[in-house]
Formats: sequence, C-alpha cells, structure tokens
Amino acid sequence: MPEVAAGAAPELDAARAACRDALGVLVAARPDLLVVLGPAGERGCGSFPQGTPGSFRGFGVDLEVCLGHATGVVPERELPLSLAVGAWLLERVGWADAPVEGLGVGETLGPGRCTEVGRQIGGRAGRVALLVMGDGSACRSVKAPGYLDERAAPFDAEIARALGAADAAAVRALDTGLARELKVSGRAPWQVLAGAAETADLTGTLLYEEAPYGVGYLVATWS
Repeated sequence: MPEVAAGAAPELDAARAACRDALGVLVAARPDLLVVLGPAGERGCGSFPQGTPGSFRGFGVDLEVCLGHATGVVPERELPLSLAVGAWLLERVGWADAPVEGLGVGETLGPGRCTEVGRQIGGRAGRVALLVMGDGSACRSVKAPGYLDERAAPFDAEIARALGAADAAAVRALDTGLARELKVSGRAPWQVLAGAAETADLTGTLLYEEAPYGVGYLVATWS
C-alpha cells in the first residue's frame, strides 16, 4: 500500500500491478457473492458483514476503508488487517457488482477444518468468488521478521507451484507445523480456498512471486 510504504512504495510496483490483474479476474467472473478471507490471529475473528470499516491507524496512517459499499449499519468491530488490505484492493477497482462478506480465519485452524469451512463457503451461492489474503514465509533473509531459515525458500517455492497450478490437494497437504515455524500467515486461508475449490476444476496462474523485506509475497488467480 503506497500510503503505508511512503518513500519505499515504488519497490512494490510489480506486486501492486499483479494484484490489479488478479482483481480484474474477479471482476470478470461476475460472481453472485464475493468472500474476502484472510488470517486474523490465533483464533480468528469470524465473519464481517458488508460495510464493515477498517483502518491503518496502527501504521500511523490516517486511512480508512470499507468492505464493499456502506450499508448504514454500524458494525460492532473493525476489519482485521488482512481484510482491511483486501477492502483497500477492492476499492482500487471500484467493486460494486456483488455482495461482499469478510471472514477472519484463525491461523491455527487445522487443514480438515479449513477444508470444511471452504466447502461451506463454496455452497453459499451459485457463483462464489474468493479474495484470499495471506503471506508466505517471513524467514527469507536475515532482516526478515523471523530471521533467515533455509527451509523458507523451498517452502515458498512449493506454495508458488501449488497456487500457480490451482493444485488444491497440494495446498491442503501443506505442513501446518512447518508453516507455523516459518511464520506463514496464509496457510489456513489458502486451505479454505482449497476446500471451496476442490470440485471446481479450476486453472491457476502465478502472477507474482518475490520476497521483499524477507517475506514471501505471491499473487495468483484460480479461475
């Protein structure tokens, strides 16, 4: 997000361009329901209705977002950071085509439960789209949040391969313990995606894969 990155914003121009391309796929899909999901701490924060606000005040930035269009209902809580970033992305493309909901996923949620949640989401409407947020490892360099771990790059490479191939089985098989050790925030949200897509026969495209600041960033589409 340029507003947060400030002077360092150009370093992630390619990542933002990939995100715009991915959002273009979502818009073109014309779903009946869009669910934005992402990591939300150890236990997760549950569901967030359309119109839920979010902010980036925690980064010292006076920037607020809204999940979809405002509904006039005052939600009980704000979006967690991952969903606030998702809402920011949707605002960039002027999303207004379908109802939007948010789901905060607990980062310790097991693969079986993630798959079950995904199946439930997939059955919510005739055409359901997901905007799935989450980082790869945070251990790709000595300056990374988790310092350098030699296991991180191979783990991220397998994530990139699985997401780029829309390989739901491989995503479900990601090592939960290793993901936790490598500070992979996206493991549970990706496995929810795999549950939602397990019978959909989708094709994947990997749009971006880098490790700025020692954190694995990936952008992919399944369609």
